[in-house]
Amino acid sequence: MSLLSLPFSPRFITLTLVVLVTAALAVAFAAEPRSLVLAIFLGIGLFLTLVGVVDLLQTSHAILRNYPIAGHLRFVFEAIRPEMRQYFFESEEDGMPFSRDQRAIVYQRAKNTLDVRPFGTNHDVYGLGYEWMSHSIAPAPVAKEPHRVQIGGPDCMQPYSASVFNISAMSFGALSANAIRALNGGAKLGGFYHDTGEGGYSPYHREGGGDIVWEIGSGYFGARNPDGTFSPEKFAASAANPQVKMVELKLSQGAKPGHGGVLPAPKVSQEIALTRGVPIGEDCISPSRHSAFATPIEMMQFIAEMRRLSGGKPAGFKLCIGHEWEFLAICKAMLETKLYPDFIVVDGKEGGTGAAPMEFVDHIGKPMRQGLYFVHNALVGIGVRDRIKIGAAGKIITAFDIVRAMALGADWCNAARGFMFAVGCIQSQHCHTDRCPTGVATQDPTRQRALVVPDKTERVVNFHRATVRELAELTAAAGLAHPNDFKPIHISRRITPREVVTFADIYPALSEGALLAGNVNARWAQPWAMADAKSFRPMV
Repeated sequence: MSLLSLPFSPRFITLTLVVLVTAALAVAFAAEPRSLVLAIFLGIGLFLTLVGVVDLLQTSHAILRNYPIAGHLRFVFEAIRPEMRQYFFESEEDGMPFSRDQRAIVYQRAKNTLDVRPFGTNHDVYGLGYEWMSHSIAPAPVAKEPHRVQIGGPDCMQPYSASVFNISAMSFGALSANAIRALNGGAKLGGFYHDTGEGGYSPYHREGGGDIVWEIGSGYFGARNPDGTFSPEKFAASAANPQVKMVELKLSQGAKPGHGGVLPAPKVSQEIALTRGVPIGEDCISPSRHSAFATPIEMMQFIAEMRRLSGGKPAGFKLCIGHEWEFLAICKAMLETKLYPDFIVVDGKEGGTGAAPMEFVDHIGKPMRQGLYFVHNALVGIGVRDRIKIGAAGKIITAFDIVRAMALGADWCNAARGFMFAVGCIQSQHCHTDRCPTGVATQDPTRQRALVVPDKTERVVNFHRATVRELAELTAAAGLAHPNDFKPIHISRRITPREVVTFADIYPALSEGALLAGNVNARWAQPWAMADAKSFRPMV
């Protein structure tokens, strides 16, 4: 017979035992009041008794009502489960979203410690899906200066020379003030840019003086009227700041494309309200769609207006690819209006710091490589790839990740979670709870204190410097002068134990102007025929 089958409840057993032990301790302490040990244990007993009584009286948790005191162990183990799993049970290559190896390489480079590996690879090089880069028998000299890319088309008055590796969009509000300070300070010292995310261009972004890409989302935070519509005057005032190097329209993000979001009223502090331009203590809404435009043509006109209002700085947009005809409709709008973005950032459905419903995280949007391949080839197909630069974001951690993206058409790469690791994130996956144990993704002042800004700033610089250095060495090993010279033929993937293909086989390229000439197969012809410059709806 188990305890659960007895006529009295488990909570009666638990609480009775605690009360009896506490009573025994009280009697012993009364007989020997000078005993420190007895006093300590009596205090513990009284505390547990109080916890048990509160557990019995509360109405929120059935577990605690049935198992007072002991039931708290369930919540303790639930809270530390990710850490227990990743530190005690996972191998070096296991673990999601990022393996121990991936996290370790960031930590080592951020701390400027030895980041080499002994005794050969841990990867199964004959396993399905294994990928590698081809090297040259005659390597090129390693570049002495970090590689950069010039962003800004013919309509841009203030082109920007960007690093090939930058900090991806993460909002103040999602990240703590100290995390923003450390990231932007690192960007300043390391000579790379820091994307604000859609949460606004905050005072903490301004403090460090690092290059800023100001992202404007559907909430138009920092550039909005009281009714939530876009304010050209407010946008122009902030975009004129010399620290802002580029302006970016966010259509969607990999974590939750097509979803929008709400920052609940209790989290809208005075700081966040001032940064975003919203009322304090009210729900902060990010709509799932923009109010400033409704068609692809209007979207291109809006991007051109962003460029004009910013004083001619590079203007572009970010998206996670969904319906292919919608992006091709944007391409048709470019051709019809003769208005072109200076850049496009392709975000992968791999997700990021933003929390979202499981269905969106797991099953919505194209992964980064498929989206990147599609955007690159679409621009080639309409003959404008030479005037529009492409950035890519989606689980970029190592120099090989950057090489792989550039082989598919990226001009540069961004990383969000990689830089979070650099400032101390341990992948506890509590970003959405405001209980981040390292002070990275929380607005709790006490938890934020754990993140020491000067120390983490240096780690951000170290991680970037080491990654860009390794990228230069990989580029030289391939016999190339610049990472933009990587092509799909440089990356191979094992598809069976005996068969290998290159990315050129997996991702076939369009020829220049092929969409305009009608020289495409059905895979491209159908979405191109469905695309309409005057509507995001498909033509039937």
